[in-house]
Amino acid sequence: MIQKTLLATLVLAAITGCTVGPDYQGAPQVAEKTLAAGRLAHDQPARADAPPAAQWWHSLGDAQLDTLVNQALAHSPTLAEAEARLRQSRAGLASEQAAGRPKVSANATMLRMRSPDVSQFAGGEGGGGGRGPLSLYLADFDASWEVDLFGGTRRAIEAADASAAASAAQLADAQVQLAAEVVQAYVDLRDRQQRLALVDASSELEQQVLELTRQRRSRGVASELQLEQVITQADTTRSQRLPLQAQIVESLDQLALLCGQEPGELDAQLQASAALPSVPAQVPLADPAAMLKARPDIRAAERQLASANAQIGEKTADWFPKLSLLGDLGFSAADPGHLARKDNATWLLVPRLTWNALDFGRVKASVEGAEAGRDLALAQYRGTVLQALRDADSALVRYGHQRESVVLLRGIQASAERAAELTRQRYRAGTASTLDWLDAERTRFDAQQNRVAGDAQLLKDFAALHKSLGLGWDDAGSSRELQRL
Repeated sequence: MIQKTLLATLVLAAITGCTVGPDYQGAPQVAEKTLAAGRLAHDQPARADAPPAAQWWHSLGDAQLDTLVNQALAHSPTLAEAEARLRQSRAGLASEQAAGRPKVSANATMLRMRSPDVSQFAGGEGGGGGRGPLSLYLADFDASWEVDLFGGTRRAIEAADASAAASAAQLADAQVQLAAEVVQAYVDLRDRQQRLALVDASSELEQQVLELTRQRRSRGVASELQLEQVITQADTTRSQRLPLQAQIVESLDQLALLCGQEPGELDAQLQASAALPSVPAQVPLADPAAMLKARPDIRAAERQLASANAQIGEKTADWFPKLSLLGDLGFSAADPGHLARKDNATWLLVPRLTWNALDFGRVKASVEGAEAGRDLALAQYRGTVLQALRDADSALVRYGHQRESVVLLRGIQASAERAAELTRQRYRAGTASTLDWLDAERTRFDAQQNRVAGDAQLLKDFAALHKSLGLGWDDAGSSRELQRL
């Protein structure tokens, strides 16, 4: 008997070690052809110890920006949604894990009754009042377990685990997107504030020249045409204030939204004009291709592919028999102190084998649906990788070219300012015409505006570069959810 039981146990263990469905072989390699073509090259020195999830915005050296990013990571509704989805997926994983374990329930019952008087039906005189009251105490324990013969439960756990990992990667991707968007919105704000300051400075200078021209007109030195030209120039410059002021309000509202604040809450904190942050002279990134492989959206797509692959095995297991073990242990007694007596116990053990031998194609359809889901996840993964490759390659190229452009724009501004100052001196001395001064002033103003815009674009390209490489998430717990879980 013992040998038969041992044999049956070994057979059962061998059977339950079987897992149907395709084993996950991993996702396709990333960036092989792109690297072979010499793309994703970076002109800055690589640093092997550069952390893949570095808080890169600290390199800009702007404490106000650091505070805003921290506020966004702590209070953004977008991150709160991603955190809630992560908790849901982890709860689903816990549920699937629990489904593979036995289920045990217990209940206790106490009955108290009085039997009716039935003596009159037996020819007696009745009136005996029946029997009782009677008491009966019951304790019952039920257990059930579905043996995972062909690995359907294990595949379900595998799918849920991969899905939870995908949700964690999506949370990290939300952090990446949010950090970059806060930096770009902050740069837009400071860019517009700087350009507004330039408009005001230019307007002040033009007002001085306008007064000088009016004086010269009153003395007959300047013509009416020259005066009108200067007035037109001054009014044109002042007209640029209103659009910039409106854009500044839009930037403040955008930052408030990203930080989970109401419109206007950040105005007092950010209303004062401040200079643009400074891009570091060097960007010490690790190997861009290696960093790209850790990009959160690629990791999320890869985990979704793994989950879809496991679901095929979960559905395939429905082709095969299912073995359930049911057990019951009960105790009953008229006195609660006698419940534990052996002669008051009853037990039941029921092995149950079920098999949907004829289901008219239901299982086949579900397996085919799971296979289609795997193919869909594979296509989405490939699309995500291709999009990421394009983003990273374009961001590296744009950033490199914009650095060169900024150098040229700063040189143009310096030359235009020197030319404008010389022309202004000649105009006051009467050796340069009004048109000469106006042309020089317009060139100077345009050069200043272009230089500020170029600096702002370089900063936004700097943010886009880190975003394209998937930087800005913190697996050590920078978000509320990662701190809790």
